[in-house]
Amino acid sequence: QLQLVESGGGLVQPGGSLRLSCAGSGFTLDYYSILWYRQAPRELVATITSGGSTNYADSVKGRFTISRDNAKNTMYLQMNSLKPEDTAVYYCHAGNYWGQGTQVSVSS
Repeated sequence: QLQLVESGGGLVQPGGSLRLSCAGSGFTLDYYSILWYRQAPRELVATITSGGSTNYADSVKGRFTISRDNAKNTMYLQMNSLKPEDTAVYYCHAGNYWGQGTQVSVSS
């Protein structure tokens, strides 16, 4: 089955960190640009091309880092200095495929 499988969400205090993972299953991610969205409201958070170029929303620039490990067929979103306004469901996207979503909650 071709799918993206997400993991790594959870509850963290303001200022904390989380790392989201998104693994390709049944297909290789090597040639895809990878995007991370969050919902509530919908926002494109970060992208990374197949060549490794990255781009970030202004709201997360300097705090979030998107990366990929082609050997593991997995992409990551490292989130540092988290704020309550980062609370959302996060989705990874590549080609025609979407992850199932993972909840990130930032609260004291």
